Amino acid sequence: MNSPIHNKINTVFVHVSDLKNSVVWYTQLLGQTYDLEKIEDPVYTIQLSEYTGLTLDAGPAGITKNDCSTKHPLFNFHTDDIEKSFAYVKKLEYSIETEIVSFKDFSCFTISDPDQHIIMICTG
Repeated sequence: MNSPIHNKINTVFVHVSDLKNSVVWYTQLLGQTYDLEKIEDPVYTIQLSEYTGLTLDAGPAGITKNDCSTKHPLFNFHTDDIEKSFAYVKKLEYSIETEIVSFKDFSCFTISDPDQHIIMICTG
């Protein structure tokens, strides 16, 4: 059966309580620039590679999202160098949830964002 739904992820939504703080956190993690003057509630999209975007969603005006976290990773960011990435996150003083774990075909570690969302950094 042919599906009208494309075989790709267009945008990942991350629900946040403080949009500007989250924009700074994610753009620093990814080595991107930002302009605080251009951040307007309720959403901010960070362009990732090719088709995928990361939209930080603070929700409707006047409402603060609280406790949107989960104890499991929402998604992962890819790296070719797990050790260098781990050192970079430590330098940023981000919350590291797990040390590097290595498997036969990939390695990973997890960090948490300002809203305690667990984000995985992986090779492979």
